[in-house]
Amino acid sequence: MEDNTPHNQDPRVISYLTLRKAVGILGISLPVIVVVGSVIFGGCEGIQSSISNYYHTNMRNIFVGILCAIALFLFAYKGYDKRDAFAGTMACIFALGVAFFPTSLPEPLLPCMPYPFENQIISSIHFISAGGFFLVIAYFSIFLFTIKDENPTRMKLKRNKLYRICSYIILGAILLIAIYAICLRFNSCHGIQRYNPIFWLETIALWAFGISWLTKGKAILVDK
Repeated sequence: MEDNTPHNQDPRVISYLTLRKAVGILGISLPVIVVVGSVIFGGCEGIQSSISNYYHTNMRNIFVGILCAIALFLFAYKGYDKRDAFAGTMACIFALGVAFFPTSLPEPLLPCMPYPFENQIISSIHFISAGGFFLVIAYFSIFLFTIKDENPTRMKLKRNKLYRICSYIILGAILLIAIYAICLRFNSCHGIQRYNPIFWLETIALWAFGISWLTKGKAILVDK
């Protein structure tokens, strides 16, 4: 289903297209901003083991701020029916959970990480929130964004394919992160730990999320 919003709407009202584009841009930019900012301004060397670990660097406020902005836009997004509104609200809650319930810092305290933290209960809430967030945004892409019009255009059919690809990428990333976490629990997979697989899988999932929402915001594969 696509938008049929008149172009002469009240300029004080933020359109759904703008909300979708904003969510997409924030999702894509989050890993880039925290990495570049921590290296240039925080004295970090290289990439941390996960995006969540940037909460413990000088990029804490940026990390929390971007997640709060994503949460706000998702809460404001009501879509076409109750399913969109409910999914947006749940994604908002999970995003806030990721922001305000930080993961524990497993590595030794480094000079670029002035905010050490260790609390298994809060860390568990963080992981549940992160998993819930990715599942909900995958649900958006595979079930809500792909609702067909009565007479879908060729570009709409292409967009639906892209939405599904993005959702499969997100779900695949979640599955690989879970497998890697189980592998570490049994003292395996340490050989690939230095490559920061969780960070890259999270980044890939966020980029797929961002591309999906940019597409829904008519920034990609637009009807002629």
